[in-house]
Amino acid sequence: MTRRLRFNGTGSGEGGCPAVHEDLDSGEIIVHGPRLTDPDAIARLQHLGADEIPIVVPRNTLIDFGPKERDPKPRTIALDRFGDLFEKFQHSAWHLETRGRYASDELTDTYAQFVRGETPEWDMDTPWSRTIRTKTDDGAYVGRVRIVDSPPTTGQRYLLAYGDKNAALGEDVRTMWREDALRVDLPDEDFWIFDSHLVAILVFDDDDNLTGAELITEPAAVNQYNRLRDIALHYAVPYRQFAANMAAKKA
Repeated sequence: MTRRLRFNGTGSGEGGCPAVHEDLDSGEIIVHGPRLTDPDAIARLQHLGADEIPIVVPRNTLIDFGPKERDPKPRTIALDRFGDLFEKFQHSAWHLETRGRYASDELTDTYAQFVRGETPEWDMDTPWSRTIRTKTDDGAYVGRVRIVDSPPTTGQRYLLAYGDKNAALGEDVRTMWREDALRVDLPDEDFWIFDSHLVAILVFDDDDNLTGAELITEPAAVNQYNRLRDIALHYAVPYRQFAANMAAKKA
């Protein structure tokens, strides 16, 4: 069976070896680098099998890119403390949206307008709107990539329309099909990254209500989420382009 491999990183400043990959299904780690050729050193290696090749990997490569378990007691914060993160970030906030439904959207007047076939009347003066507008006006980056099923759910189509409000607040909004997200090994996790050093994994109940967030600050783990952000930004397209392409497919 073909392995689903994720490139974790390399200790080479030029993007070569040595490098660390991870098997997304088995959790096994694959490392490649310069072969150890010194006969005396090889003779001192213990348990080296006949079909095994010793390689040399700098310690920092394993520290930076080897697998790390999450904190044994992950910090889970309530919604009010999660909301505070948007007031406190300084440089960037980015969201990977992976869900087919967000229950909170369905409680809004704009959602009701949308399902009636009307153009939603966006309120640009909500506390959230003022916070994000203040951040982007001050030069901070706020962005998101939305994953869309084929066919899109009603909630995903609503959020595609909501992109107009996001963009008006200064956000960078992009979209991609779920099949493309799976092809490049993006996870199903829904998360925010703040200032590239704090990850908030969103926690939902069985009715798709947001109940809190699990915080990740361990540097190697955060680095992996930053890589996922870069991958998503590379493959996603601006939401207006996505909507136009989707409309063209229906025509």
